[in-house]
Amino acid sequence: MSNADRISEYIVREFLPDLTPSQLPHDQDLLGDGAIDSLGVLKLIAWVEHHFQLAVGDTDLDPENFRSVAAIDAYVARSQSAPVTGG
Repeated sequence: MSNADRISEYIVREFLPDLTPSQLPHDQDLLGDGAIDSLGVLKLIAWVEHHFQLAVGDTDLDPENFRSVAAIDAYVARSQSAPVTGG
């Protein structure tokens, strides 16, 4: 199962229970359409961090990273391929 499929399943389960994952277009604007509100974005970010073992930093909190399944998938791919920096 692809990351995009996992993301679609989560979004449908948590925010769009009247749809099936296959009915959710990967480019649908979830924020603009009101499917996910600001509290939902926080819940989604927490899920992304847990499910994909990522730390979403302050600079990554741009709504564009979480606007659609495709945007989330691209963010996860970028984050997983980014080098880990120590502090």
